[in-house]
Amino acid sequence: MLGCHFGRMFQVTAAGGSYQDGLTVVVQGCPPAMAITEQEIYGDLLLRKPGADELSSPRKEPDLPIIYTGVNAADTVENAKNKGLTNGTPLTILIPNLDRHFIHIKQYQDTNRTPRPGHASYASFIKYGPADDSIGAGLFSGRYSSTIVAAGYIAKKVLKKCGIEVFSYVKELASVQCGDIDSVKALKYTDSYKQMRWDFDPFYQEIYAKGRITTEMRFLEKMAVFAQIEKEIDKIRDKAPKTDAKSIKDKYGVHPVLNCPDIDAAEEMVRACNKISAGGDSAGGVVEVIVKGAPAGLGEPIFDKLDAELGKMLGIGAVKGVEIGAGFAVKDMTGSQNNDQMHSENGKVVFDSNNAGGITGGLSTGQDIIIKLAVKPTPTIDKQQHTIDKYTLENKNLAAITRRDPTIVARVWPVAENYTALIILDNLMAHYGYQAIKQKFQ
Repeated sequence: MLGCHFGRMFQVTAAGGSYQDGLTVVVQGCPPAMAITEQEIYGDLLLRKPGADELSSPRKEPDLPIIYTGVNAADTVENAKNKGLTNGTPLTILIPNLDRHFIHIKQYQDTNRTPRPGHASYASFIKYGPADDSIGAGLFSGRYSSTIVAAGYIAKKVLKKCGIEVFSYVKELASVQCGDIDSVKALKYTDSYKQMRWDFDPFYQEIYAKGRITTEMRFLEKMAVFAQIEKEIDKIRDKAPKTDAKSIKDKYGVHPVLNCPDIDAAEEMVRACNKISAGGDSAGGVVEVIVKGAPAGLGEPIFDKLDAELGKMLGIGAVKGVEIGAGFAVKDMTGSQNNDQMHSENGKVVFDSNNAGGITGGLSTGQDIIIKLAVKPTPTIDKQQHTIDKYTLENKNLAAITRRDPTIVARVWPVAENYTALIILDNLMAHYGYQAIKQKFQ
């Protein structure tokens, strides 16, 4: 299948499907000698998986990753201390589907003749024919985004070593907006929210914190444990620590459900979304991504402009619009209002505003890079909709009988965060190479 590969210097290839045996992501360009564990990767995967709160579907996929290639199985020479470190070869991460049951497959089989409005099921049937993987939408399911999160975590770890932070949060949900938040404060809030999710995720605690899966285990040993975990999913989920919103707010300073750095706005968002969901419908919103510490000059001109590369996040299935900086609001500005004027301060360039979102001419300015993504409502809803029989073209009606998310926004932000990291690192590696060669002539 074409279209499943990303990158020039830092390359990512995704494969698998929602109800196949699992998903796979292969990462090329990962530097050698980097320590990486499955627990770390799962720490990001758990942020986007379903079934964690009232705003996601009740699906139980744990999204537990297995590092399959790309790390040393033992010290390369005695006492080299490079066991478990990346070795520079392609890094492969497997994400087995552990909540795959016939009852769920049957639900799709019963409705697959009638494409779900808003899904890719009609277009993919036309493209691939009757053999199209339509059980759970296959690679067109939001589940494929787990591969982006896994690969993007690797990218974020490399970027952090280079002094660059990438983070994201919910800016708007169900028409309720979060006001402007200082980026330093937003980063601190997002880090606290992630810590809260790690502390309260039962699989994080039972599988990794308690050592059921360790870096010392071979692949087949891990798979034997996974076979047991699949039988214990409900039991493990029941071990989730019990707490209340006040306790979480007091200890972590975050909302218990939504990663929005304005807790009052987050609470209003949840109420508005639940009201829509109670009527069988779903809600959309906006996710904001911020990149801090990117060097000025990052990016390329014409076809590979940095903002154009970030526009590739339209590849996230639920995303229907990408704005950089002020975005569409520039249409209502004058030149003097839109221009980001600058001055020198203590030998550094300081901008008076950031309407450009940290990018001009396709190159970074050294300011925060700010991206907003418009996320559509969940297509699977509990309302009758018009559709067709894709084999006979008869007109039909369809209402959801499968598991559904009241909103996708609350699960898209980690995907957007990690997709952004892939794009920034891919450009950073090219930038470092170009600058190193440029120095040879100066």
